[in-house]
Amino acid sequence: MVDIKDCLQFLFFKKIRIAISILPRRLVLFCGRLLGLAFYWLDKKHRMIAQVNLNNALGSDLSFLSIKKISRRCFIHFGQTFLDLVKFSQLSPEKKNTIIKVEGEEYLKKALQKGRGALLFSAHFGNWEVASPFLSSLAKLNVIARPLDNRLLEKELLKLRTNLGSTVVYKHQAAKSILQALRRQEMVAILIDQNVLRSQAVFVNFFGKKAATTPSLAAFYLRTDAPLLPVFCYPVTSHQYCIKIYPPLKIHLSGNQTQDLLKITQICTKIIENQIKKNPEYWFWFHQRWKTRPE
Repeated sequence: MVDIKDCLQFLFFKKIRIAISILPRRLVLFCGRLLGLAFYWLDKKHRMIAQVNLNNALGSDLSFLSIKKISRRCFIHFGQTFLDLVKFSQLSPEKKNTIIKVEGEEYLKKALQKGRGALLFSAHFGNWEVASPFLSSLAKLNVIARPLDNRLLEKELLKLRTNLGSTVVYKHQAAKSILQALRRQEMVAILIDQNVLRSQAVFVNFFGKKAATTPSLAAFYLRTDAPLLPVFCYPVTSHQYCIKIYPPLKIHLSGNQTQDLLKITQICTKIIENQIKKNPEYWFWFHQRWKTRPE
């Protein structure tokens, strides 16, 4: 059953989408930065979560003033990301191409030629959704996602992702669909930087602290031997993004499934950590990444 709060959020989003369709993109980006800044000051709970996470992860290298600045920039970035994602989905293919530049395209093309599909992993970093039109031009793109709690907004997000070229596979029904997609030589994208329940997790080091992380990416890799590539999408100017595709990982396996799941997940998590360190304001610091603790 949809409650009043969900309806109000849905109506608010619909009004924003209409306004964004009228405004030029540069003004949308400016409004997004203002929106993010407003949430930084108004949402004390998530502001505190971001600052605590930043302090735990980077506090040994940065002053508290620097931590606060990165926290504020993080909110500003994601305010801009949210509005720009809506605007980006409304643009023509020609206009989208002027906004995106790609590095490492050859790695993905070569990986797909092996005939086993490709496993792409990334994080809630930069503006990961806008990579979909380019990636889906190379092969069908399946994205594993958790549905939003607001079912009305989830329907809108599903339409947006589909419009950008993604086929959404929800987590609770992922395994069979993903294995079939890889057998069809399609791509599967997974974001592995979110906290999961202890029963669903392996614990790996993330900024020096154990983090509950999904082993699903590693499990699909062990099951299919599909090429495993890191992919990130982030701003490079005030109005352009770069899709950075790295070479497929070469991982020496022991043959012990438990050990190999942990090893693969740790390697991928370390790659994400190194990417975040380059531009920490582009990551989702207001998510409780270290909420689930080992027993």
